[in-house]
Amino acid sequence: MTGKSESEKHLWFLNTLVKIRVSESEGEDRISVLEHHAPAGDSPPLHIHHTEDEIFQVLEGEFRFVIDKQERQLSAGEFLLAPKGVPHQYLVESKKGGRWLTITTPGDFERFVQATARPAERRELPAPAGPPTPEVAKLLTETAAKYGIEIIGQPLH
Repeated sequence: MTGKSESEKHLWFLNTLVKIRVSESEGEDRISVLEHHAPAGDSPPLHIHHTEDEIFQVLEGEFRFVIDKQERQLSAGEFLLAPKGVPHQYLVESKKGGRWLTITTPGDFERFVQATARPAERRELPAPAGPPTPEVAKLLTETAAKYGIEIIGQPLH
């Protein structure tokens, strides 16, 4: 398959715009490719994927990644691997935000995003929502666990 994915869709996932480039349902190996666009300062909580490796490919912007307590700066064209079972997170450091791809197999992360996101009303970032309320954070943590993702810490600042 080349060009536009049959399942390509845009979602608002927390403070990010996510485009599903390749859905895990499209191939036998359940590979998932998601394109993310996030504002400056965006950071997920420290977390572990228990069922999948995660590859990050930076398309635009400057990022600080922390993988297994090791910090690494990445910019456009660079990539890294967050192995299955290893704590990791990132911080978007560029003022104009950042864009990157995540590549995972199987597509548990994609299914988590689809379960917690909402359809994007526009092809732009959602209105800033700030950090989730304690109730929303609890729900996200519980939902993440259903997809093999364990939340173990706070976002980077």
